[in-house]
Amino acid sequence: MDVQKTTINALRILSAESINKAKSGHPGLPMGCAPIGYTLFQYFLKFNPEDLAWENRDRFVLSAGHGSALLYTLFHLYGWGIGMDDLKNFRQLGSKTPGHPEYGHTAGVETTTGPLGQGIATAVGMAVAEAHLAAKYNKPGYKIVDHYTYVLCGDGCLQEGISYEACSFAGTHALGKLILFYDDNEITIEGDTDITFKENVGARFAAQNWQVLHVDLTGESVDDVASLSAAVEQAKARTDKPSVIICKTNIGYGSPLQDSAKSHGAPLGEENLAKAKAKLGWEYAPFECPEEVYAHCKEAAQAGAASETEWKKLFLDYEAAYPELAAAYKAQMAGEKPNFDEIEGLYEFTKPMATRQTSAQVLNKLAARMPQLMGGSADLGPSNLSDMKDTETQIYGDFSAENFAGRNMHFGIREHAMAAIANGMQLHGGLQAYCATFFVFTDYCKPSMRLAALMGLPVTYILTHDSIGVGEDGPTHQPVEQLVMLRSIPGMKVYRPADGKETAAAWVSAMKGNQPTAIVLTRQNLPQYEKSGRAALWGGYILEDCEGEPDVLLLASGSEVELCVKAKAALAEKGVKARVISMPCMEEFDKQTALYKAKVLPASVKARVCVEAASPLSWYKYAGDCGEFVTMDTFGASAPAGKLFEHFGFTVENVVAKALASIEKAK
Repeated sequence: MDVQKTTINALRILSAESINKAKSGHPGLPMGCAPIGYTLFQYFLKFNPEDLAWENRDRFVLSAGHGSALLYTLFHLYGWGIGMDDLKNFRQLGSKTPGHPEYGHTAGVETTTGPLGQGIATAVGMAVAEAHLAAKYNKPGYKIVDHYTYVLCGDGCLQEGISYEACSFAGTHALGKLILFYDDNEITIEGDTDITFKENVGARFAAQNWQVLHVDLTGESVDDVASLSAAVEQAKARTDKPSVIICKTNIGYGSPLQDSAKSHGAPLGEENLAKAKAKLGWEYAPFECPEEVYAHCKEAAQAGAASETEWKKLFLDYEAAYPELAAAYKAQMAGEKPNFDEIEGLYEFTKPMATRQTSAQVLNKLAARMPQLMGGSADLGPSNLSDMKDTETQIYGDFSAENFAGRNMHFGIREHAMAAIANGMQLHGGLQAYCATFFVFTDYCKPSMRLAALMGLPVTYILTHDSIGVGEDGPTHQPVEQLVMLRSIPGMKVYRPADGKETAAAWVSAMKGNQPTAIVLTRQNLPQYEKSGRAALWGGYILEDCEGEPDVLLLASGSEVELCVKAKAALAEKGVKARVISMPCMEEFDKQTALYKAKVLPASVKARVCVEAASPLSWYKYAGDCGEFVTMDTFGASAPAGKLFEHFGFTVENVVAKALASIEKAK
């Protein structure tokens, strides 16, 4: 038996059988890319199936996530906890083998993929983390952090704009431990790639400062493991730039649907599968694989286990030679965090400030206590105030090709890739990632933010210039619907603080949490409130109250809390009792007990006004049937911020009028 060829064909056939049994899936990539998966797992990927979370493992990301059957079959053959029954349950409810790879659901999956291009950008973040931690902790003779990030992508990934953003960033930053396999099969769902994609991919990557290598996996060279191995060795030898290995392949190789778009996204069917088995010389029963294949794959698994054992020995020596550094490394990889209540001055602010300014103060206090904190902005650092400032005792520096140890990142004008790169940094381990842009540009970040929520990644987003308060830049830069959009993402926390103490609470919540947090911040100055503070951790609370039961509840977030405070005073002059409720984070408020929520929002008080310089859609659940709104139902305009707030009805007089109208409705 040619065990190498048989193993490659096992990957093809078991993948196709899983898809056939599920009656859905994508056989084209697994059958065409089986030699790539085999070569990587058998000869290069550093892993231990008994410890899939080993921190110095190589990372493998299937960016073309629709080819998940190949990934699961690799996991099966190499002992990663996927049994034959799991392959038989491909795409079934509750199985370990969902239609696209899901982080946290299937052991060994490094990131959730499926939306094309996301995997590439996320892998760039993993390579960033490896480079940073290596620069920080490695010493001569002690390469404690020393692993590669491998990615498999297809034509679809490279057509998505996020891949260009991410690969440009990777080349600029000389991420030499990043290796990308490009499945160049010239087929997409609609047919030949020539109808949409004629560019010279090699020239594109060369222009982005990547090493470009080529391997032919068609015709007689279809299973050319030697050429693939040589290309990987060449890629690993070049450490000053990332590498792309352009692999010419046949989609659906071995089946009657080879080189056809029909093999991309539908099962082969029993007849075509039988013909593929005959062509490949596969004579085994359905979901049967020879023991020789398992034994062959086990050799790679054993080599990986030995690698981890050697690494652990090396770390013991490192610990003896550099005890303080080793302790810091262990703490950082464990994600240890300070006692936030003990950070001096975290909640202290004495004068009116924009919340982007208070965020900057909080960020820098946290940075001094959290060496794992790392991030930056999409070319808006001076506006987002998102950089960690060097001091006499803390030197952060900029992450660059010349200084991987830097903690301040410059993502460039690449919002989509920035958010995905932050996901990769967080997934890698050892880092607490954040990124920043203008709030309106979360439209560009949203697909990656959604995946962060799906994976439960505690990435923090600094989002400034939060409303029509942007002013003269006009409606293109003034968020209206973005708060609703982010609040609608399951698992996303959205904080819109009203002052410095609420901003500090937002950051603490983000640092303590296990989900992504968007912190939405003003450009304009806001007052500091005496009674604000840690109560913001509960999401919503009574900021100012009246004696006895209020006649009306005034609810707001962010800058509009000030309007409610002033409206309360104006209503008092009219003999109307009002309660001001600050609602910086609806997601956290909704988690509180029914008793707490009823105390803040008593059902007996039906008169309510919801005030926010954004769409009203988030507020209906609190407004009740007598509620009134001071919100936005149009886009903004270009004018000074003060004029715009007045023009769109964000005035004390309007809030008072709405309160009186709501009281009338409630009678």
